[in-house]
Amino acid sequence: MADYTIYHNPRCSKSRQTLQILTDKGIEPEIIAYLETPPSATELKQLIVKLGISPRQLLRKGEDAYKALGLADTSKSDAQLIAAMAAEPKLIERPIVVKAKRAVLGRPPENVLALID
Repeated sequence: MADYTIYHNPRCSKSRQTLQILTDKGIEPEIIAYLETPPSATELKQLIVKLGISPRQLLRKGEDAYKALGLADTSKSDAQLIAAMAAEPKLIERPIVVKAKRAVLGRPPENVLALID
């Protein structure tokens, strides 16, 4: 089992750059193509805890689904935001890199260096 996991979208330049930093450091992470294999609501909750952010901070606000689902509404609960991301994985900010109990968003890609010992 890999020490690192990346929730990756190969069409995203930041995701590709983050993966490249890992491989340049000799790290071969488990790659989860999260648009094809989306994390469940439970997995998203765990990722959010590891990231140390709120569910709202993990949302991609430029996506059509963000507007269509009215996710800018601040009365939406964390559970509603997480459910929306689980149902529409395009709403999940990317890439997410996980190592043990910690995770970072690869925005900018250099953020991943904080996980590398």
